[in-house]
Amino acid sequence: MARTTGIRRRWMTNSLGVVLFVVLLAVSAFSVAMGSYYYATMSNGLEAKAEYVVEFFSAYRTRSEYYQHVITYVNNNFEGKDEVEMQFLDSNGSIRFSTFGLAAFSAPDTPDIAGALNPEEPKTTPWTGNDPSTGEHIMAVSCPLTVNGAPVAAVRYVTSLRLVDRQLMTIVGLSLAVGLAILLLVYFSNLYFVRSIVEPVAGVTEITKRIAAGSYGIQIEKQHDDEIGDLTDAINDMSQRIDQSEKMKSEFISSVSHELRTPLTAINGWAETIMNGEVRDADDVKKGMGIIVSEARRLTNMVEELLEFSRLEDGRFTLSIEPVDLKAEFEDAVYTYREFFRKDGLELHYRDEDAEAGEEEFPPVEADPERLRQVFCNIMDNAAKHGGSGGRIDCAIHREEDWAVITIRDYGPGIPEGELPHVKSKFYKGSSKARGSGIGLAVSDEIITRHGGELLIGNAEGGGCVVTVRLPVDGGAVRT
Repeated sequence: MARTTGIRRRWMTNSLGVVLFVVLLAVSAFSVAMGSYYYATMSNGLEAKAEYVVEFFSAYRTRSEYYQHVITYVNNNFEGKDEVEMQFLDSNGSIRFSTFGLAAFSAPDTPDIAGALNPEEPKTTPWTGNDPSTGEHIMAVSCPLTVNGAPVAAVRYVTSLRLVDRQLMTIVGLSLAVGLAILLLVYFSNLYFVRSIVEPVAGVTEITKRIAAGSYGIQIEKQHDDEIGDLTDAINDMSQRIDQSEKMKSEFISSVSHELRTPLTAINGWAETIMNGEVRDADDVKKGMGIIVSEARRLTNMVEELLEFSRLEDGRFTLSIEPVDLKAEFEDAVYTYREFFRKDGLELHYRDEDAEAGEEEFPPVEADPERLRQVFCNIMDNAAKHGGSGGRIDCAIHREEDWAVITIRDYGPGIPEGELPHVKSKFYKGSSKARGSGIGLAVSDEIITRHGGELLIGNAEGGGCVVTVRLPVDGGAVRT
C-alpha cells in the first residue's frame, strides 16, 4: 500500500503543482492587465481633461487675466469636484488655486509637476503614487501652459485611487476565488481518477501476492473495461492457467507414479514367479515372458517420454538431421506394431496410396529418424490405448504436392469435442481413463513442429479418432 500511496502522492503533487502554477500565472496576468487597463483609462481621461483646460486658457496672455478666469472657472465651470481635484500651479510648482481650496501655495513636488514645468521640454506627465502630504494613493496628471515655448504655469488633475484599488482588489479576489475553485475541481477530479487507478492496482497487487503465496486459481473482480480491466483479465488468465498447470502437474506425478509402479509390479511378479520355478508349464512361462516384455516395452516408452519432456522443458531438445526415407521409417514402425497389436486382438491395416496409384517413390526428406519413429510409436500406442475397443487401426501414407501426409485412425469412441483443443497440451489427459502420462502428444507435436510440419488430431467420419502428420518433403523449415 505504501507504493500505491506514493503513486497517489506523486500524481497529486505533480498535477496540482502544474495547475497551481498555471492558475497563479493566469490570476497574476489578469490582475496586472486589469490594473493597467484601469490606470491607463484614468490617466488618458485626466490627460484629456488637463489638455482641454490648457487649450481653453492659452488665449489669456497676462497674469491678471489668467488668474481672474481661473478663479471663475474653478468656482463655476468645473464638474466632478467630488471625484477629481483640479489644481493651477505657477511656474515654481506651487499650487495657486485648487477646486478643493485646501492646498493653496503648497508645493507637492511630484514627478508629474517636474515634467510639466521642465524648461527644456515641458510636456503632459502622468504620475501614480502616494501623496507626499497625506500618504493617500493617488493619480496625478500635469499639463504645461506655455508662452513662447516656455512653461509659465501648469494645470494639474489629481484623483484618489482608493475606489479603483478597492475595485482591483475585488477583481483579484474574484480571480483567486475562481482559480481556487478550478484548483479544487482539479484536485477532486484527480483524486477520483487516481483512486480509480490506485485502488484497482492495490487490489491486483494483493491478489498477485496471494497467487505468489500459492492461492492459484483465485480471480479478481473486473470493474472497468479499460487498461486496468485488460490487466485484470491477464492476471485472472494467468492465475487460472497456473492453477490448471499445478493440478495437471499433481495429476501427472500421481499418474506417472502409478504408471511406473504397475509395469514394475507385473515385471517383478512374473520374474520372481518364473525364477522360483513356481510355473512349470511352458505356455505359462511363455505367457509370463510375454507380459514381462510387454510391460518392459511400455515402461521403456514411458521413460523415453519423460526424458524427452525433460529435455524439452530445459532447452536440451535437439534434432539430428539427415536424409531419411520417410516411407521406410513409417513402414518399419507399422510392421513392428502389427505383431504387438495382433497379440492384443487388434488388426493393423496399412496402405501406401501412392504405390497403389503408381506414383513415384518419396524422395529422401531432411529429418531426425529417431524422433520420427518416436512420434509414430507414440501415435500408434495412443490409438491402441484409447481406440483399441474398435478392434482395428488404419495407417496410410501419401504425398500432397510438397507434403508427405501420414494418417493413423482408430475406430474407438473418439475424443469429446470440448477436449480436442487441449489434447496436445502437456499433462492433459481429459476424461480418458486409459493409462498414460499426458506428455506423449506434447512431445510429438514439438518434434513435428520443429520439422516444419504439423500434427493434427480430430474425429473421423463414422467414429473413431484420426491423427494426421504433415511433413514438408523438401525439409526447408526444419529447426534443430
